[in-house]
Amino acid sequence: MSVFTSVTESDARALLERYSIGTLVALQGIAAGIENTNYFLTSSEGDYVLTLFEKLSPAELPYFLKLMDHLAKRGVPCPQPVANRHGSFLDEVNGKPASIVSRLEGGSLTAPSVAHCRAVGIVLANIHLAGRDFPVAHENPRGAHWWKTVSHELIPHLSEESAALLQAEIRYQALHRWQDLPRGIIHADLFRDNVLFRDNVVSGVIDFYFACTDAWLYDLAITANDWCTTATGELDTALTEALLSAYHSIRPLLPIERGAWPAMLRAAALRFWVSRLYDLHYPRPGEMTHAKDPTHLERILQSRINALQRIWIDQDYS
Repeated sequence: MSVFTSVTESDARALLERYSIGTLVALQGIAAGIENTNYFLTSSEGDYVLTLFEKLSPAELPYFLKLMDHLAKRGVPCPQPVANRHGSFLDEVNGKPASIVSRLEGGSLTAPSVAHCRAVGIVLANIHLAGRDFPVAHENPRGAHWWKTVSHELIPHLSEESAALLQAEIRYQALHRWQDLPRGIIHADLFRDNVLFRDNVVSGVIDFYFACTDAWLYDLAITANDWCTTATGELDTALTEALLSAYHSIRPLLPIERGAWPAMLRAAALRFWVSRLYDLHYPRPGEMTHAKDPTHLERILQSRINALQRIWIDQDYS
């Protein structure tokens, strides 16, 4: 959530004329994140977030906006898209597709506790279950084909050791197929900065713009790699067990998922290492940007490859 496209107060006032949520009170750019332009927008009727989409096209966006609407109506604490006077969740600002969604209270965490990981496990499972009757499937745009394609652009920028690691892991992941795992809608980006807490309770899950149809276990691995990982890249046992057991209490994990867990943790680390490498070496110009360091994800991937301890939970699978 960076500012790549500037929006003036005059732009925002003109936009609000197409909505029924009052007049402009305040507008403030949001610096965190790396994909879209975001502003806090306060109107005379409430607090919202204005997003200008820098990569996604108008044809792609209805999926994500309708998904958030679907999940919000089923009790998931996610932003509720606001329809304009024409009944559309999608509008345009300065030549970019744009949306207005409800602003959620709370803030993100930098050092989650066992209780926080337990709460995230529950909300992730609820997202998966709430999405089961969403009628539209959407292929993961950053799956194995994307890793392989982007890697050719990245290798010239990497050290010999990092390039070898990247190529070896892509070969390893090509040996695995996840079609037999339980699957459905996944968030696909449930990092700490995309979950809001208020008084130690999850008050919001944001940034659904990587959501897609994939293995639910992959979503759980993405989450564990961020929420349950130490500064040196290893999984923290207590945090991981809290996340997994809480998730399992809502959407029971299957024996086949236990078997796939180590390789899935590696797949999740690979996907975000590649993504951050690409953002580092091929940045887009922006007024306010916040690129994330890929080194930490490389450490996580190497740790998952080297791990002798396979953290899981003891559950009755009968």
